Amino acid sequence: MAAGTQGKLMKLKNIGRAVLATALSLGIGLGATACSRDYTVAYVYAISQSTGAVGAFAVDFQSGALTQINGSPFTASGSNPVPVAVVAAPSGKFIYVVNNFTSSIEVYAVGTDGKLYGQSTPSTVGSFPTSATIDSTGSFLYVTVQLQQGFTTASPGKGGVDVFPINASTGALGTPTLVPVGNNPVSVAVSAPFCATTSSLNSANPACTGSNGAGHDSVFVYVLDQEGSTTQPTATPSILGFTENMSTGGLTLLSGSTCTTVASSICTGYPAGVVPTGIAVEPTTRYVYVTDSNTNQILGYQIANNTTGNLSGLVSSPTSTGLFPKALTIDPRGKFLLTANYNSSTISSYTISPADGSLSGVAGTSAATTATGPTCVTIEPALGIYVYTSDLISGELSGEQMNPSTGALTGIINTPFPTSALPSCVVAVANGAHAQSIVNP
Repeated sequence: MAAGTQGKLMKLKNIGRAVLATALSLGIGLGATACSRDYTVAYVYAISQSTGAVGAFAVDFQSGALTQINGSPFTASGSNPVPVAVVAAPSGKFIYVVNNFTSSIEVYAVGTDGKLYGQSTPSTVGSFPTSATIDSTGSFLYVTVQLQQGFTTASPGKGGVDVFPINASTGALGTPTLVPVGNNPVSVAVSAPFCATTSSLNSANPACTGSNGAGHDSVFVYVLDQEGSTTQPTATPSILGFTENMSTGGLTLLSGSTCTTVASSICTGYPAGVVPTGIAVEPTTRYVYVTDSNTNQILGYQIANNTTGNLSGLVSSPTSTGLFPKALTIDPRGKFLLTANYNSSTISSYTISPADGSLSGVAGTSAATTATGPTCVTIEPALGIYVYTSDLISGELSGEQMNPSTGALTGIINTPFPTSALPSCVVAVANGAHAQSIVNP
């Protein structure tokens, strides 16, 4: 077959898949039968710093192409909320949008058609929140804030973590408790629970039940603190480590970290580079990774054991990234780590060694380009192969398909996809029940 003819056939095949994806997604938006839902594997939600609205998209299971859901974008409460983070409950039934300017959290229920439904009056959080995460059981929402109560921009001081209990049925947030941290917390990550019977993550193990001291060992929370505030300009960035009380969500400092509520004191932990931006815990709770936007690197750490939770730097650390890595994520299987590189408009992909946590760059990912200014990166949890970034400058979402064996990335058909202006972050949830697996032992 001539090369030109073959190229035309491939082009027609891609067009056909795009039309199919569009038609099926439109059917979902128009309330088609439940059978059509099989063609939507997940939903993607992007928050807009410009409008505060949430764009909602259906993910085609064959191609990963995005189609905007009928009624999207969904409007937020209040004016000019400036959302900075969006996270999903592990069940996929709720998403939480954290607003920086209004210091509030919007709670949305995810409908079976992917539409969002506001659940209640927004919850109040500490001043100028910066990031959020939810523990693996969906019990607690952790939000980092730049200023604790009693401090203002005119009288700056310590930051904190607000811990919100989550109602499993309604998704509503309860009254938060405040945990003091350093002067500039920018990201937070929660480990999965260790199982005392296996010394590794295995939440499906019948012997691994109960809370602290009754089957599970500890759950660890790691807060990334940039420091370098006006009150403490010489303080260096660090990771502050905590043990989570699995019943209350309360945090207790690990032995390798120190912190007080005194404004003049410096919180100390594990060294975290120059200008750290994001943090993630590998699913088997053995390794922690941090992006450093100043040095264009990933810093890697090993969790000592399931008792202390203390960190030590990996021998292989650091690992180079693209320019100005803003965020990172780890795929559901725990095999690959991805970074969103803001200045180079790329996604870097790395294989995680289960033996020592070292990172190996995946061949060909230097060409994994995005639209301009990627800020967040997410992987849909149903198949675990479609990757999306929120591209702040261009106002788009970029999509890549990840090879589940090699981690190599290839552009999804019709990428990038338009969304509301200044998308600051993005999250994905599965459409319906899905299997979860971790292949790294």
